[in-house]
Amino acid sequence: MKFFSFVKTSYSHPEQLAGAQPESLPSTARCLTEGGDERIVLDPISGLNAYGCRPFPDPELLAYGSSTASIISIEGYRHADRLRMRLREAAGNDSQAAVYNLETGRIRTELLRLCELPGTTGMIISPSGTDVHTTAAQYSGCGESIPPRIVMIETNETGKGVAAALKGAGFVEKSGGVAPVHVRLGDGSPRPLTDIDKEVELLASDALASDRRVLLILIDQSKTGLIAPSLSCVLSLQRRFQNKIDVLVDACQFRVAPPTLRAYLEQGFMIALTGSKFLTGPSFSGALLVPPAIVRRSQSAPFPANSPDWANWPSSPAIMAENVKQSVNFGLLLRWEAALQELRAFRSAPQATVINFLQDFASAVQQRLNSDPLLEPLPVPRLNRRPLTAENSWDHLQTIFPFLLYHADAGRTYLSAEETRHVYRQLSVSQAFDPEHPDAPIAAMRCQLGQPVACGKRNGVEVSALRLCISARHIVKAAADGDKGVAVIAAALAVLDKTGLLIRSLPKL
Repeated sequence: MKFFSFVKTSYSHPEQLAGAQPESLPSTARCLTEGGDERIVLDPISGLNAYGCRPFPDPELLAYGSSTASIISIEGYRHADRLRMRLREAAGNDSQAAVYNLETGRIRTELLRLCELPGTTGMIISPSGTDVHTTAAQYSGCGESIPPRIVMIETNETGKGVAAALKGAGFVEKSGGVAPVHVRLGDGSPRPLTDIDKEVELLASDALASDRRVLLILIDQSKTGLIAPSLSCVLSLQRRFQNKIDVLVDACQFRVAPPTLRAYLEQGFMIALTGSKFLTGPSFSGALLVPPAIVRRSQSAPFPANSPDWANWPSSPAIMAENVKQSVNFGLLLRWEAALQELRAFRSAPQATVINFLQDFASAVQQRLNSDPLLEPLPVPRLNRRPLTAENSWDHLQTIFPFLLYHADAGRTYLSAEETRHVYRQLSVSQAFDPEHPDAPIAAMRCQLGQPVACGKRNGVEVSALRLCISARHIVKAAADGDKGVAVIAAALAVLDKTGLLIRSLPKL
């Protein structure tokens, strides 16, 4: 194979897309990178954030990494830009705080409507899913002399930022620690759900026996598409200790349908969502859904003094959506506006069309992963939310497909975690092959998969899994194309083609 050089994609200045800048607000692209943390700050050379994303559309990128983050779509950017213009005009007649409160109320109202949830549902929007977890933990601990014990799935499957944020808020040191539960074995294979449930029950029961409140975090779905612990386990603990246990559903992937969201809220569970995963909005848009009973309970139990201002609750559930005290964060509003546009489009797709496409996509990808000598699918148990919900909506189907990588050698050895990360980084780079080489078109493609997830060791080698993901944007395109998703599936398989090409080229990279 004749390998020549990398061709770096040029970085267009965001102002070229944003138009004239208003006096009171930066450009749309710049707003999209503000109001978060260092992860959305752009690298001055590449113009990318820590997730490898730009703050403006990149339609040539084959984006199948929505379990990590996505680049904003053309339509999402347009809606964010229109909102920026409205904000600028409104700020000329009113204070920024008043304008911000009005727009946050509108976004909350529309998000509840699109999720088919009652208006009595409490909602707080915040910069990220990490912040949402901290808010839920602070609520669970309000009115208690000792912060709650937090039982949650290991950070490999949820995100290191969550545990770090909880530690920064004082929950780790004061509560005896966040209690992490492993969901995969040492070789990356799924741990039996019965074993996970037993450990969760033991950790929760131990804390409750010492009169300590528990915040149990149920993940739906994890980085590799798992639900854990089981709904049976969570419901059993809730029945036994209903006055001393709170449940937060980590649905930050937003791979859940309205009936599932309603079922969780009806059980009294809080729900963490983000607009930046399945919905493909820009990174750093979080929301906490709160059942009415918990909103009412908050009135008699004040938040700790160190709560961030966006976590304060109003005195009346009826005005919660409009009057939660928050710092002005126009970047957050623009990011949610882009995500809402993706959700509007997704909700317009008939469920039968969605289900048929997801089944066809899963069949094609699984067949490829099982037959490709350079790839190995990481097992993902069937999604099961029984006895809470039945499998009659699209969200019981797999949309995250993790896989391990093999070297192109006779021994079929695994790529190390570092080698896998190298392949991941090069996927988004257009590479120059000899134009006459049959792999030249594949090499030139720019692709995106979900970031590597550590999956233990295989044959003494620390390995990581990449993730091919379906997003709401893919589903909308498949429905609009009228080809039953053939083009979307072909593009996904092309991403796997480039992954294999990079593996074979690894010694030269």
